[in-house]
Amino acid sequence: MRSLLIALAVTLLIGALAAFLTVRWAFSPVSATSEPVEFEVMPGWGAARVAAELEEHDLIRFASLFTAYLRFENLDRSIGEGLYDLDRSSSVPELARRLAQGGRPRVVELVVPEGVRAVDIAQRLGSSELGTVEEFEELIGQPGELRPEYVPEDATLEGYLFPASYEFPVHESPEQVLGRMIERFEQELDEELLARVDEAGFSIHEWVTLASLIQSEAGSDQEMPYIAGVFLNRLDVGMPLQSDPTVAYGLGKRMPELDAVAGDMQRDHEWNTYTRGGMPKGPISNPGREALHAAVNPIRTDDDGREYFYFLHGRENGEPLLRLNFDLEGHNRDIDTYLRGN
Repeated sequence: MRSLLIALAVTLLIGALAAFLTVRWAFSPVSATSEPVEFEVMPGWGAARVAAELEEHDLIRFASLFTAYLRFENLDRSIGEGLYDLDRSSSVPELARRLAQGGRPRVVELVVPEGVRAVDIAQRLGSSELGTVEEFEELIGQPGELRPEYVPEDATLEGYLFPASYEFPVHESPEQVLGRMIERFEQELDEELLARVDEAGFSIHEWVTLASLIQSEAGSDQEMPYIAGVFLNRLDVGMPLQSDPTVAYGLGKRMPELDAVAGDMQRDHEWNTYTRGGMPKGPISNPGREALHAAVNPIRTDDDGREYFYFLHGRENGEPLLRLNFDLEGHNRDIDTYLRGN
């Protein structure tokens, strides 16, 4: 009987030791050497899903044991979404503590310059992890529910993808990405600015369209109110705006590709401000804050009250300059002086 008890005790001891060693092994690192792993926890994942993914990534041996440990340590509700820099040389307790500290957001950084076209924004977004170029182009061209109420039904999102620096979480959809850019545009629409737009007699779409022309024509922020004044004076007397960037936009060309000799200026389309009066069909780029404000805060005359109707960009003593004129005679004279060097 005594020998039986001793044998039973030894068996239990061996079993306990084996269990202890098994648990110890299960809690130990899966690798003796450092092997960094970027691990992502997605929204809505609970402790069991996190543990299963850790096992799938060969960071732990047993998902069920890891889940039990998290619950025992009251850490099962402490793991949030995000990116984690883990290592296969970490033990189960070390991994649990690291996960409980929280992850870093995974974002795509995008800088949208003033005056960039929507097609270029689609290209930049499409080269990230946020969607394809085709997805963004389709949504920009046919925004559906993304289209703000002040944008005409036949218009695209051109003009409303506000130039700024953005950080987009990588799992945002193309709709969410473009929606955030529209929301950023709407942050500019304070009561004072909207009152100025209303006083000018513009719809928001007309205002943004004019701002996009100003943005595309100006060489600096300081020039914008003067260029706005020229365009508004022309509109008031029914004079064509004759803005080269509108022609290039309607033809799908860049400004350096525009060919007046080949007849580009005479090729009629809804953006051609040489062949058609008034403003073009819609924005030709996405204007920034300065252009939006200049459109409703123009400088239309000189100190003597003479209205500006012409402008050109030239150079004097090697320095760029903006020349404004009140009549075609003065404008042609400046062309000879500052562009042809006569």
